[in-house]
Amino acid sequence: MIDVKRRVFLKGSAAAGAVVAAAGAGLIAPQAVLAEWNEAAFRSKTVADAIKAQTGTDATEESADIKIKAPEIAENGAVVPVSVSSSIAGVTAISILTASNPSPMVASFALGESTVADVSTRIKMGKTGDVIALVQAGDKVYTAKKEVKVTIGGCGG
Repeated sequence: MIDVKRRVFLKGSAAAGAVVAAAGAGLIAPQAVLAEWNEAAFRSKTVADAIKAQTGTDATEESADIKIKAPEIAENGAVVPVSVSSSIAGVTAISILTASNPSPMVASFALGESTVADVSTRIKMGKTGDVIALVQAGDKVYTAKKEVKVTIGGCGG
């Protein structure tokens, strides 16, 4: 039993050492591993600018087919659980924004063709405000929002 554990440990150590050596030699670059992100959208200072940077348009349509699951009162704004799901056909992206943050764009998810439009994450909220779901389907952009009251701010407040 001890020999099996030792072999697994040695194999894992050898693999980790090989990855570190490859990274040190420049064979593996972090830029090749990290996902692309829309810098303009995440650096925008208003919700309208973030939506325009993310979707290329400022024309949005409210939709009851988008469901936002978030607490009505968040005890700690540093960790607010948010889930967004949609029954709209052909969803290609879901983004989460909050107007109460200095940079409203919080998260963005690109979805594949047969992916179920349902995402979950934890976000930071500086103060009480709306959580806005932005759903892209085809050439249309749909939105929904839900107010979340924050008792202790998560963005330095």
